[in-house]
Amino acid sequence: LFKKDKEKEKIVKPKTPQQKFWEFIKNLLFAAFAALLIKTFLIETSRVPTGSMEKTILIGDFLFVNKFIYGSSSPRSIPFTNIALPYFQMPAISEPDFGDIVVFEYPGDRDELIPKEINNYVKRLIGEPGDTIEIVDKVVFRNGEEAKRPSHIQYINPYTTPKGVANPRIFPKGSPFNEDNYGPYIVPKKGDIVELGIHNIEEWRTIIDREFNRRVVTVEGTQVFIEGKPVTSYTIKKDYYFMMGDNRDDSADSRFWGVVPRDKVVGQALMIYWSWDPSIPFSDFFKLLGTVRVGRIAKLVH
Repeated sequence: LFKKDKEKEKIVKPKTPQQKFWEFIKNLLFAAFAALLIKTFLIETSRVPTGSMEKTILIGDFLFVNKFIYGSSSPRSIPFTNIALPYFQMPAISEPDFGDIVVFEYPGDRDELIPKEINNYVKRLIGEPGDTIEIVDKVVFRNGEEAKRPSHIQYINPYTTPKGVANPRIFPKGSPFNEDNYGPYIVPKKGDIVELGIHNIEEWRTIIDREFNRRVVTVEGTQVFIEGKPVTSYTIKKDYYFMMGDNRDDSADSRFWGVVPRDKVVGQALMIYWSWDPSIPFSDFFKLLGTVRVGRIAKLVH
């Protein structure tokens, strides 16, 4: 009987402060590990810093991003730094599709090999690998047919740049396109064989260099070289996507900096979980709190 009482005493014995502390630490570490797994493989968060997707997504919206659907990956960079990490990617549930609002790593300016900063962009996918994209007086055509317009599409410039008036900032380099009259442009897909010569090498130089992750294209006289070997063609190694903002006249997108390779795709924009006016400094917290857009919280984006 005495032995049974002793066992009962042990069961109901209160935990010491030290035991409570270590239990709290274990629970905290478990929660942090679970949050890391969710953020790494399922749901990413993203802040919208520009108005290129207005009025679909506003400046100051904070998004949940579905990473699982396009294939989750391990961390691609060290947070708050510009240091890229080697990563692995899991199989995709589905591939990016026309009309999806896609979050992706910015591939860099038109002629850059590597972007100056690692940033995530949010745009709408309007061209899949192999699609022919053409813009006629601001209207997008995909494979010869007018593309479905987003419900919140926006045009803020009443003037249309005429066809044949080239914008020197446009992609691909040297093309006679502008942002309002663009193409036709065929979005590259894996396995495409591109004929190369001095007449078109500038259109393909950056894409080829990026696929090698170093500068490999050179020109001597009338001959094009890749890794020092003379070539007349090149086989594309990746699938690419053409992205545009819904705010068509105020969007730096694939018309200017080029197409997005499949391995730069992070996920699909899913839902707005918070929204406020970012023009108010955080130091004026209570005024900032008063700008919370309650009606946008928990809103699905599409």
